[in-house]
Amino acid sequence: MKNMLKLGFILTAYTLVACVGLAFVYAGTKTIIEERAKSDLEAALKGLFPAADIFEPIATSELEASLESVVFAEAYSASAGGSLIGVAIKASGPSYGGQTVALIGVGADRKIAGARILENKDTPGLGANAASPVYFVDRKSKTTFMGQFSGKPIDAPFKVKGDVVAITASTITSTAVTNVVKAAGSAAGAWIAAKVGN
Repeated sequence: MKNMLKLGFILTAYTLVACVGLAFVYAGTKTIIEERAKSDLEAALKGLFPAADIFEPIATSELEASLESVVFAEAYSASAGGSLIGVAIKASGPSYGGQTVALIGVGADRKIAGARILENKDTPGLGANAASPVYFVDRKSKTTFMGQFSGKPIDAPFKVKGDVVAITASTITSTAVTNVVKAAGSAAGAWIAAKVGN
């Protein structure tokens, strides 16, 4: 009985030390992780709108998703010289391996300025190709899966195997990502129309 109590005490002590150690590691890295995420987001926003000199947050409550499965986490207006040039929306939707998170930019001309995958847990070599910079849906023009959305009007059909080229053997991922881009594009276009008219 004494040995069991002694072992229980030792195990409790080890567990307590491990928990305290993990708490210190978490506290020490939390700020770094948040700063890195902020830096990555700023780089992605600048990648979508290189001419922008300011990005201002938009309340997601001002945006309406056309699909219930798509959720808007963050949104930003992009301006250059005091004029609105576009809107970027960080959106997520269900895919084959879980939630896919993307950043979609829509220009003031109501066309997709660009789209970037921020998080994708789909199958490597298949659905994960949605984010790959070396997987081309059109080898001749070196167009990536996400690259094919650039310049597409927000009122396009966004139909996989129609006006959207699917990733080989990954129709579920292709459809999921396309739905996220379409919903974000539609919401951004409606917000732009409400702010600038037309």
